[in-house]
Amino acid sequence: MTFSELIHTRQSVRRYAATPVDSSAVAACLEAARMAPSASNSQPWKFIVLDEDPLRTDVAKATFSDIQLINKFTVQAPVIVVIVIEKARWYTRLAMQVKKKEWPLIDIGLAAGHFCLQAAELGLGTCMIGWFDEKKLQKLLHIPAGRQIGLLITLGYPEDGYSLRKKIRKPAEEVVAFHRY
Repeated sequence: MTFSELIHTRQSVRRYAATPVDSSAVAACLEAARMAPSASNSQPWKFIVLDEDPLRTDVAKATFSDIQLINKFTVQAPVIVVIVIEKARWYTRLAMQVKKKEWPLIDIGLAAGHFCLQAAELGLGTCMIGWFDEKKLQKLLHIPAGRQIGLLITLGYPEDGYSLRKKIRKPAEEVVAFHRY
């Protein structure tokens, strides 16, 4: 698959088969994420892999509630990866204050994108989750105080018959400009 085919194939998957994901595939996705670029090469991330119950299910249940049901599909995913934002290097933190930018958020986005693209190449589905009960997850996963959870990624084989949806993207002329806004 070419890179262009890969980026057009990758989509958020919200229905997973019960098929376990081979540990070598998980390792390949983690390696892709680990190799992502980051500001000042800080690599401000820690990946927590959940592939065993009951903890995986407990984490999945922290992504939805009686009011917010959109992430209920997470309980189907055989693997959930939690991305914890680690502290950037001291000089990167100083530059962030001067420039008023949160580079670790960008960095984990790049790492998550690498993870998801590697998964797609391996025939796996992913979905990035930004809605979750952070306090509950910090307690469940023994995440130290002062650390923030950036994202969760579900990982697994799409359910049989789960087809590529039509991706709605803004036309290039709405999102691309040359030489001025």
